[in-house]
Amino acid sequence: MKIFQYPDKRDWPALIRRPQKAAEIAENSVVSIIETVRRKGDAALREFGRKFDRVKQTDFRVCRREFDDAGLQINDELKRAIRLAIENIGKFHAAQLAEEEIVETQPGVRCWRKSVAIEKVGLYIPGGTAPLFSTVLMLAIPAKIAGCSEIVLCTPPNEDGGVNPAILYTARELGLEKVFKLGGAQAVAAMAYGTESVPKVDKIFGPGNSWVTLAKQLVSRDGVAIDMPAGPSEVLVLADKNANPEFVAMDLLSQAEHGEDSQVILVTDSKTLAEKAGKTVQSQLKKLPRKEIAERSLQNSRVILLKDTSEMMDFANTYAPEHLIIMTENAAELSEKVINAGSVFIGAFTPESAGDYASGTNHTLPTYGYARNYSGVSVDSFIKKITFQTLTKTGLRNIGPAIESMAAAEGLDAHKNAVSIRLKSMERE
Repeated sequence: MKIFQYPDKRDWPALIRRPQKAAEIAENSVVSIIETVRRKGDAALREFGRKFDRVKQTDFRVCRREFDDAGLQINDELKRAIRLAIENIGKFHAAQLAEEEIVETQPGVRCWRKSVAIEKVGLYIPGGTAPLFSTVLMLAIPAKIAGCSEIVLCTPPNEDGGVNPAILYTARELGLEKVFKLGGAQAVAAMAYGTESVPKVDKIFGPGNSWVTLAKQLVSRDGVAIDMPAGPSEVLVLADKNANPEFVAMDLLSQAEHGEDSQVILVTDSKTLAEKAGKTVQSQLKKLPRKEIAERSLQNSRVILLKDTSEMMDFANTYAPEHLIIMTENAAELSEKVINAGSVFIGAFTPESAGDYASGTNHTLPTYGYARNYSGVSVDSFIKKITFQTLTKTGLRNIGPAIESMAAAEGLDAHKNAVSIRLKSMERE
């Protein structure tokens, strides 16, 4: 990891730059995949399955036998861990449900909002080199709490045409039945437009590679909502001289091993800490099964040496990380100054891994700087807020003249008359 010492703020835009998205180069290919699925349905899915996943598929939907077999392949220790995660994530997300009050804005004028679940949602679960069964928890639990009536899950098949057993076990534990062995841009297109096998959904959730991210953004132009443009994982660690360099190093590596397009940033005011953490990264890297992936990720990563924690926090807010870890003496105080971040981890004993799996918060978060304007997934992500109002005769008398005046000023006479005719009817009573 290259060290940048005390860079001028004018140089920060270059330092916060992410690796180029591979799909930006291949946008025409993603568009072609989406259009082919839209036109040819299941036939296109079989074609892309052979091309990209090297599997020959006749039926995309996971059957009961596959769910049963998956349960037999998961050891009891992992089953207990998954149940603990379900409990914690459920507690945190259930607390997000709230009844809203009816507000009387004027005597006789009452307004309120009601939360209504999005009926049909699609969940994309990455497979590939790291099948993320934890993402099933992060998406399905809030969807179930919100009350979505139909949940469709797509995840890439392995070389044998099956699905990672942990993904299937987790899906069954959460009561998901519509699980399809589909990955990539073609899975996104299938959920967006529907095929003979895959139901059409109203909103698509889930992280993925740059192709999946681009596919989500493209289908959103056709009225299918998406959670956010989530892409390759990233972490920024704020650490001062008091931080444990081994803790810092492992937090950096835990994100670097996600994928070669992931990015990790260390921001510190201690050159000694930077050097020690760098050496630990190199020594621990050799022990990782995903060493080659992490090595390529570290080529996109850097260490930023700044003068103090205040400037470090400024840099973090400028970068707007997906994950922000604060390991400084004043971590709690510094956390109050966070403006742009997907999820924040405060203190030496709060690894980002906790949020990835079992603390209760959601790990589906905005990346690539989108933390400036997007939130992570929550129960609200699966809900629409519908406004209601009701006016009594007294209420219309109170605000009717104001409505007439404003409508007339905009030249919208029918709007004005809709009020006037009612007021006149009350005069005749």
